[in-house]
Amino acid sequence: MQGKPLPDPPGAAAQPKRGGAGPRAVGEMTERLTRRPLGKRGFAAAALIAEWPAIVGSVLAAGTLPLKIAYPPGERAGGGLHIRVASGAMATQLAHLEPLLLQRINGHFGYGAVARLVITQGPVPRRPPRRIPAEPCLDAQAEAALGEKLAAVDDPELKAALASLGRHLAARR
Repeated sequence: MQGKPLPDPPGAAAQPKRGGAGPRAVGEMTERLTRRPLGKRGFAAAALIAEWPAIVGSVLAAGTLPLKIAYPPGERAGGGLHIRVASGAMATQLAHLEPLLLQRINGHFGYGAVARLVITQGPVPRRPPRRIPAEPCLDAQAEAALGEKLAAVDDPELKAALASLGRHLAARR
């Protein structure tokens, strides 16, 4: 027995239907794409690899590469972080700094994810140096307007930071 289709509830026509198409955040797609390959290596988030220089420092990051985290079966804490080092001297330095590095790595995760470092020696790819963008130059009128806006700021460090930000924002326009 076929009946009439049910009418739409009031206000349904006013709400647009959301489909799969449309703009999405890049981070949403990146996490979805990297979850499986990085999850196989024990990395729940790609942030450990991406933020490795910030976690261990630029000197140690230049000669090291995090490979994987091996957790005990059924656990997600107390794992071993496998790190490749470029030289024996770097391996000795990492072994000496292990307590500090574990504290920094676990601080990054927010819990005791890593209990020990497993260090192996091998080639480490070079990371390109981070480029700091040059300070943009403004014309005299724009520079005067920026100085006028910052005249009320007393702290010289804050004033310099705000002036740099203002120059970058004005250069974008």
